[in-house]
Amino acid sequence: MKIEVWSDFVCPFCYIGKRRLENALEQFPHKDQVEVEFKSFELDPNAPEYSGKSIHEALATKYGMTIEQAKQANQNVGQQAASVGLTFNFDEMKPTNTFDAHRLAKFAKSQGKEKEITEKLLYAYFTESKNLGDIDTLLDIAEGSGLDREDALAILKDKNAYANDVRIDEGLAGQYGISGVPFFIINQKYAISGAQPLETFVGALQKVWEEENPKPKFEDLSGNDSNDAFCADGSCVVPPVKE
Repeated sequence: MKIEVWSDFVCPFCYIGKRRLENALEQFPHKDQVEVEFKSFELDPNAPEYSGKSIHEALATKYGMTIEQAKQANQNVGQQAASVGLTFNFDEMKPTNTFDAHRLAKFAKSQGKEKEITEKLLYAYFTESKNLGDIDTLLDIAEGSGLDREDALAILKDKNAYANDVRIDEGLAGQYGISGVPFFIINQKYAISGAQPLETFVGALQKVWEEENPKPKFEDLSGNDSNDAFCADGSCVVPPVKE
């Protein structure tokens, strides 16, 4: 089973949805046969580098609300994050452009470190309040994910490196009609939009597995004779002797 996940590193519901999917996979008996692949998506491709403006101010400006309303909205999201064991430090978050972070993640994928860097980038932004638009911050995250720091530096300095990989993911999102994230596609056939409850992910995994791996069906020719001899549940039923 393959699950493709479109997400952005500054999207709170992407982190929440990621954790709910992971929790669902922990309950899934076939989790070792599931591949999770992350796809790039920028909530705002034109977002500027971090300017010192708080996430509350950015949200208030974008949606035409007061700072207090923005703080309340963020607090509600923070409560959802806490329900899956995440800590969101909204007061110190540094909203920024994520294109370089996505390019770095594509490089990490080429080195077999996609899982590690995806988690570290999300944690750095939401919990540690790191600036994902800062090259030194990205290099620290890369190194902490098991990547060579000098290789990562070369990638980040070359603005064309892995840029096409990011654009391909975003182009696919457009073809699929994905306008918001997180967005999950399972086996190129089933979709889940948003950070749905744990039960939704658990049910989806089971449904897809059963449909993709149907149990064989046989025509039962044994008839309706209740006196058939059989063994089950550690015991055997012995039919009466027919005279």
